[in-house]
Amino acid sequence: MRKMSFLLVFVFTILFPLSAMANESPMHLPEGSNESANMHNEAGIKHWGMGHADEALKHFKEAAAADSSIAEIHFNEALALDKLGQHGEATKHFQKAKDNAHGNDKILHSDILNGHLSH
Repeated sequence: MRKMSFLLVFVFTILFPLSAMANESPMHLPEGSNESANMHNEAGIKHWGMGHADEALKHFKEAAAADSSIAEIHFNEALALDKLGQHGEATKHFQKAKDNAHGNDKILHSDILNGHLSH
């Protein structure tokens, strides 16, 4: 019984932070962002909402091709990469998002971003 209790506590401790991170979703671009980047980012958000992380990633990459200086695009790419199990690439984009955040608290205090960057 003690082993079962320990196991349940251990599993809950591991899974709870992951479920909290799973609630994060892609971000809209700041007002006045590059029009093409914004169009692709919005398409990516739409696909993300339908559960199509692979299609969302394609659009986020197109958004980054239009303007790679926008933190929200890197954050969105990282979310999609993480969802697809490409954690190394996700970490690189989370770092770029943090580097370009310009005080955006939603990025800077993101659980999933900070989880990736703390390794």
